[in-house]
Amino acid sequence: MTQEFNNPEAAQAQLDAHVREIVAWHFSPETGCQFWLDWARNAGLDPRKSVHSFADLVGFFPHFQDEWLRDLQPDVWVPAAYRGRPYNVFETGGTTGMPKQRIGWDDYKTDYEEFSSKISDEHFPKGQAWLMVGPTGPRRLRLAIEHLANFRGSPCYFIDLDPRWVKKVIAQKQFDQARAYMDHVVDQAVTILKHRRVSGLFTTPKLLEALGEKLNLHDAGIRGVFCGGTTMAPQYVRFICEEVLEGRIGFYPTYGNTLMGLAASTPLRPEDNYSITYYAPQPRAVLRVVNPAQTGQLVEYDAWGRVELTTLTKELFLPRFLERDEALRRKPRPPYAWDGVAEVRPFGAMEKNIVEGVY
Repeated sequence: MTQEFNNPEAAQAQLDAHVREIVAWHFSPETGCQFWLDWARNAGLDPRKSVHSFADLVGFFPHFQDEWLRDLQPDVWVPAAYRGRPYNVFETGGTTGMPKQRIGWDDYKTDYEEFSSKISDEHFPKGQAWLMVGPTGPRRLRLAIEHLANFRGSPCYFIDLDPRWVKKVIAQKQFDQARAYMDHVVDQAVTILKHRRVSGLFTTPKLLEALGEKLNLHDAGIRGVFCGGTTMAPQYVRFICEEVLEGRIGFYPTYGNTLMGLAASTPLRPEDNYSITYYAPQPRAVLRVVNPAQTGQLVEYDAWGRVELTTLTKELFLPRFLERDEALRRKPRPPYAWDGVAEVRPFGAMEKNIVEGVY
């Protein structure tokens, strides 16, 4: 449950208590997983005796290595308390080799049920159909979007997307293939919107723009857009809000991935100048914006830094994972009593070309 903005001390106390609970869970033989029990034994450490707060966690644990999620068999992450219970296997993008994999049971349901309270019934009327135009396959997102729609009493249509293929052909400068594939995806979405009553839409920013070129989304029945993707610079957000959605459709950008869940954005105010800020679903996940050269240090507010994720659930303990993203660190803002991340983009985006494909 989100703490009120005017009580950051209570939010911090809640986070610290949650850290103690999760550390006790993952490092107890009765409930913990093989990986973390082996890690503690090999290090000769017992985090249960040393980690009593989130600050302790930051000082105690090194950065989580993404190779662990590539190289190890998924069974090493099964908590003893879940042993014998079949799990889902979810994958990340996989554009740099073997995809990272995480296992799970109910985290995605919890994350998206909580998010349901942050979208308006006016924009996503309960019981009215949704359309997801985005990556399905091995990704957590497909089950999560369907669960969110179902949780709100709604059915959901799906148009599949393979972002790995799009990134591959773009990296090979086969832009005609990438455009043809995007057209193929968008044409399928247009067909659904023309022949079925749909009021809620989930898609990526670039696919949203491409859809807007094919038809008027408001006239097609869309009242709310839940948008996921990495880079949405202020000028692009303004274009989406004013030109594509015409100021008539609710816009809910989120920042999320397979390892975190999703961070919701706060409603845009005039003084934001279309700069989107996201807030992690504390205490289940924590986002920090750190100095890339000294990752133990936070950057100043409104300064750029690398995004560091800590996931704290009974299904997954992932401390201090350095994302391949950078962002501006933002101050707490109602109803969130913790820092936010703004204008998220790929790490090093200003120094090198990044292939983002349909995101």
